[in-house]
Amino acid sequence: MQNSKSAPDYILLIVTLTLLSIGVIMVYSASAVWAEYKFNDAAFFLKRQLFFAGVGVAMMFFIMRVEYWTWRTYAKLILLVCFALLILVLIPGVGLVRGGARSWLGIGAFSIQPSEFMKMGMAVFLAKYLSEHQKQIVTFKKGLLPTLSLVMVAFGIIMLQPDLGTGAVMVGTCVVMIFTAGAKISHFIWLGVVGILGFVGLIASAPYRIQRITSFLDPWSDPLGSGFQIIQSLYAIGPGGLMGMGFGESRQKYFYLPEPQTDFIFAILSEELGFLGGCLVLALFGLLLWRGVRAALAAPDLFGSLLAAGIVSMIAIQVMINIGVVSGLMPVTGITLPLLSYGGSSLTLMLVLIGILLNISRHSRW
Repeated sequence: MQNSKSAPDYILLIVTLTLLSIGVIMVYSASAVWAEYKFNDAAFFLKRQLFFAGVGVAMMFFIMRVEYWTWRTYAKLILLVCFALLILVLIPGVGLVRGGARSWLGIGAFSIQPSEFMKMGMAVFLAKYLSEHQKQIVTFKKGLLPTLSLVMVAFGIIMLQPDLGTGAVMVGTCVVMIFTAGAKISHFIWLGVVGILGFVGLIASAPYRIQRITSFLDPWSDPLGSGFQIIQSLYAIGPGGLMGMGFGESRQKYFYLPEPQTDFIFAILSEELGFLGGCLVLALFGLLLWRGVRAALAAPDLFGSLLAAGIVSMIAIQVMINIGVVSGLMPVTGITLPLLSYGGSSLTLMLVLIGILLNISRHSRW
């Protein structure tokens, strides 16, 4: 293994910390009214976000110094632990139910979401497996089928919670990694047809998902029900105009847009900072993804390249889905905006993944 190291990609590091700082500020602005009403403390969510951000940044700097090939050694163990946590969360009395989904483990306010860990665990394992079986991935039975079968088992367990959004991000990330490893396009075409049919089946099997689709197509058909979030999100983005209404001046956070500090934080950001503020955030994400792709292309081995590609694709998919939902281009899925949305395990794990990406960049061949 190549041991020569250089400084990490400082542009990637600075962009990450900039997005995180914007997120902390916007979490406070978006949540202050709700926090004051519910907890009698306007800074309730700010304090927790600062705690999670602090832990995440500390872990990011620590992980940045852990050689990325160390993850390959423990890839199987990490995946097994992730599967165990996914199964554990389904046990009544153990898993916590929030928002209609049994997706959490923990005590009281401090909890973790095992499906978030599975996204990381699957990316690490696939990077190891695909780098060791690259020649087989071009075949369907010996390469592609076993790999996708493992992914779909994890997806099936996540759907038992149910959590379609997180499951879709994981599957999308894995598909990008498999394609990057050299799988045939013809195989993906057939699998794409099967995937679309399966996705339609999943939507049709749950009434609330059908409501999300109908509200996406015509939110005004049920403005106080399934279409409420999309309508209120658009009411936030529209008045923002070019320059925004000013920091802290959002109207939609006054109990119109539910829990605006989480999935719909970009709507509040656009309302307060306007089109230019939204474009700045998107530009920062674009810069982060470009530096991530650069690290993937410059990685000294296939494992590092595939792992970086998985991390970058995971971030890109989450950003596209979240922005798509907030702007009314996609149905509501419950996906947070990386580094900006309020969250515990999701924010911390995202910073851990970026720490891995930064270590890969230290071994760049540029």
